[in-house]
Amino acid sequence: MYETFYGFSGRPFKLTPDPQFYFESVSHKKAMSYLGYGLSQGEGFIVITGEVGAGKSTLVAHLMERIDPAALTVAQIVTSALDGAEIVHVIAQGFGLAVEGHDKATALGAIERFLQDEARAGRRCLLVVDECQNLELTALEELRMLSNFQLGSHPLLQSLLLGQPEFRATLAQHPGLEQLRQRIIASHHLEALDAGEVEHYVRHRLSHVGWRGRPNFEAGLLDALYRHTGGIPRRVNQVMNRLLLLGAIEERETLSHTMLGDVIAEMAADQSRGARAASDLRSAPMAARAAPAAAPVPPAQGSLPATEVAALLAERDARTAEVEAAISELQAAGMAHPGASGGEGLALPPEEARAAEARLAAALDRIEARLEEQEQSFRHVLTMLIEWLEEDPSRRAA
Repeated sequence: MYETFYGFSGRPFKLTPDPQFYFESVSHKKAMSYLGYGLSQGEGFIVITGEVGAGKSTLVAHLMERIDPAALTVAQIVTSALDGAEIVHVIAQGFGLAVEGHDKATALGAIERFLQDEARAGRRCLLVVDECQNLELTALEELRMLSNFQLGSHPLLQSLLLGQPEFRATLAQHPGLEQLRQRIIASHHLEALDAGEVEHYVRHRLSHVGWRGRPNFEAGLLDALYRHTGGIPRRVNQVMNRLLLLGAIEERETLSHTMLGDVIAEMAADQSRGARAASDLRSAPMAARAAPAAAPVPPAQGSLPATEVAALLAERDARTAEVEAAISELQAAGMAHPGASGGEGLALPPEEARAAEARLAAALDRIEARLEEQEQSFRHVLTMLIEWLEEDPSRRAA
């Protein structure tokens, strides 16, 4: 939606890795240097770590655009809690090898033959393993064993390991990984963007979709964005998506601090609701969790998430009723003390007039607060609907 309103050619803050938007921060530049050095060695392990959303996958996507597929065969796998036997089969699948059954020895044999064939054809092989912090110790040991495959004196497989900070700690401290540590030839930890880099990052991504200063940013807004996101690129993308969407909904030409605060508060409220829902589920009796729902009516395929929307709309209607009640209260207060509001009638003694004015002011404050709550609720409903529609291209016509 917002890309149409602001005249963008696409969405600049996608959450999925896209090498088109690769931004080379100081830390990313160092990482690319280490990758270049490591790949030139053609053996051992290269390790890149970073916080969730720091840009590890985008870094790899950028790397894949720069390599020559005629010279380097790459398999990329994303791991869950795999053990040694499981990861061997996943690696075989990553290289496109069909292995019958679940025999580890058969899978290892297929991998070794494939690597030898690639080497004879003049191609090196690189294995990229993402989310390595999930791997069991036996799986890491299996990766080390695979690095032993050789054709004569020529190593057949090099591995690039990506993980979160805890993986870096595991590599450094676990006594069972000494042999793997000795084979790490390059390592780098991706740092978050600093305040200046966040500003350049935002403008860089916007420029790739045709941004020409619309929307504008209120002075200091991007510094505030850095403080709220800690400079983690994915968090920046999340907030900027919401902020641009809010700007489009409200038809704003300038994104303001107030709007940023609204977005941050809304995202925090979403997380709080999700945490409460998870807590309620955990605390529910096991029998209740296992029991089937009472004959729900299945929604049509591609239908709107009606339960959540209905709940939010009901909340909005309830707040509307509160506002109307407050207005009625205000009107009643004015009618009861016409002299206090400047209307016709007998003037009240000073003390009663001041008390009446205080009641009127309190009623006005309540109305303003409830109107703001109603606006926030309605905005949340609208944002959710738009995001749901844009998740699937088939819904966008709606």
